[in-house]
Amino acid sequence: MSTAILTGQPVPGSPIEGDLRSLGFGVRVATDSSDVEALLAQVPADQRVAVVDARFVGHLHALRLGLTDPRFPLAAVPGAVTARPAGRQALTRAITRENSAAGGGTTDGGPPARAKSGMGEACSLADRIADALDSDGADVHRPELGSLVAAVPDDPQTRNEARQAVAAVDDEAIRLKSAVKARDGFFTTFFISPYSRYIARWCARRGLTPNQVTTASLLAALIAAGCAATGTRGGFVAAGVLLIASFVLDCADGQLARYSLQYSTLGAWLDATFDRAKEYAYYAGLALGAARGGDDVWALALGAMVLQTCRHVVDFSFNEANHDAVANTSPTASLSGKLDSVGWTVWVRRIIVLPIGERWAMIAVLTAATTPRITFYVLLVGCAFAATYTTAGRVLRSVTRKARRTDRAAQALADLADNGPLAAVSARLRDVNARWYTDFPLLRALVGVGFLSWALYLGDLWYVAVAAVFYAFFAGQALSQPLKGPLDWLIPPLFRAAEYGTVLVLAARADVPGALPAAFGLVAAVAYHHYDTVYRIRGDAGAPPAWLVRATGGQEGRTLLVAVLAALLSAAQFKVALTALAVAVALVVLAESIRFWVASHLRGAPAVHDEGEPA
Repeated sequence: MSTAILTGQPVPGSPIEGDLRSLGFGVRVATDSSDVEALLAQVPADQRVAVVDARFVGHLHALRLGLTDPRFPLAAVPGAVTARPAGRQALTRAITRENSAAGGGTTDGGPPARAKSGMGEACSLADRIADALDSDGADVHRPELGSLVAAVPDDPQTRNEARQAVAAVDDEAIRLKSAVKARDGFFTTFFISPYSRYIARWCARRGLTPNQVTTASLLAALIAAGCAATGTRGGFVAAGVLLIASFVLDCADGQLARYSLQYSTLGAWLDATFDRAKEYAYYAGLALGAARGGDDVWALALGAMVLQTCRHVVDFSFNEANHDAVANTSPTASLSGKLDSVGWTVWVRRIIVLPIGERWAMIAVLTAATTPRITFYVLLVGCAFAATYTTAGRVLRSVTRKARRTDRAAQALADLADNGPLAAVSARLRDVNARWYTDFPLLRALVGVGFLSWALYLGDLWYVAVAAVFYAFFAGQALSQPLKGPLDWLIPPLFRAAEYGTVLVLAARADVPGALPAAFGLVAAVAYHHYDTVYRIRGDAGAPPAWLVRATGGQEGRTLLVAVLAALLSAAQFKVALTALAVAVALVVLAESIRFWVASHLRGAPAVHDEGEPA
């Protein structure tokens, strides 16, 4: 249980004690500043603790935002400061120092001299503690309150004015509105969020967690995929309806997390991975349904998954490359800002990038009204256009901005590249005198991808195997120095396209029943590994362990293995090999991923809430 230490006796009629208890705090009352220090020492080190001025007047949601958000070790609003276990030591130091400076003075009348605060003069002990934390260099989160009230009135008149300000603002309406993402897609903003936020509130009032809603969304999507797999018109209609229902729940889980501040490391991982699992399972369901009707669209389903995954990797790589870049400006970015200021162009640009809301709505309608083949054709065209638009814009931004990329960004790109042991050997063979490509990692990657693409186009399987050797060599050469060039963020998506594309082309060339579904499973397993890498980096947990990369061969090792298997084995044997490889990769990466995220959650890793792809 969390503990709140009230500095002084509450003003008669004040709801502060009841408000704190409703937020899960046990309340203790301190008579003076030295008593605060003594009470703090009695609170177990693994509990959240807050120091709150007994004269506090404000909205309950202001207290909730300031005192219960699990993402921040230290947080404060006027009149209240809190610390999670990770920030406890800093809080204790600040209180000890403040107590010494105040000479053990009382807490109800303020110190002889008022400390300066970021919001004016700090007349309450809680505000002075927050100032002391700032002076120590601690990162104190101060939530944006907007029209919410949080104040410590000094006299009856200002108290009355503060109470009137509280009564004039409906904090529940603000809480419900803030549950919706600040930036979202057109379809979600106007067709989903107006009612999904109420579903989120309904869930919160019944004690449901975001993870439970996320799981319900996954189940709805899997049932939708099963309906699509029936291959009947009724099944396709039901699949479309259930896919939209799954998306409504997908929006509601994030809104529930924001509404009730139930953020967690495990929840962010589940939300992100389940989104991918739902979409790609639905692709498989459509392909199975089409096969029941005599139409083989597995190549289209796999192509859609490859294209969508590569789009995401472009997003991830670009964002990580510029995560903490210095001088992160460009004329292209300036033009984008001007276009956004027009108003209607914001929605047009959000629609044409085909975010998850628009994409799933389109898939659902096309599933119900047309055939799986038409659904995939439209999806591929739409995603290809969106990928071209977004990638071109990011390339322009990268070549026109003058930014110095950091070591962290370079390491993140190297982790996203997923090079294995073969590439590591190649990297050690780099010729520093070969100036024609030494300073251009992207050029080296393009040479390797070019070799592989040309061999796949020619069609001879042994040519592909030999080209895969050259590809592995150049993949290592590309990462033989830090990826700090303006376009080096293109290397991870290039490698994704090369690996997934090789599996797709070789499985299609095998031309035996079951080869493409096996390839679909393999790409899905590998893509999960790559998404998992992204979410670890976003959560500041670093890349997956080196043993996992070695065990799965790295992207260049898997590409070479698939190429050699295609050259050595018959088509039927190649199908079996792809299936076995898919199962092996899936077991290894899933086991390690689940172990890592569950362990991170249990040991109290910092809570996060990844907004992910705009809905």
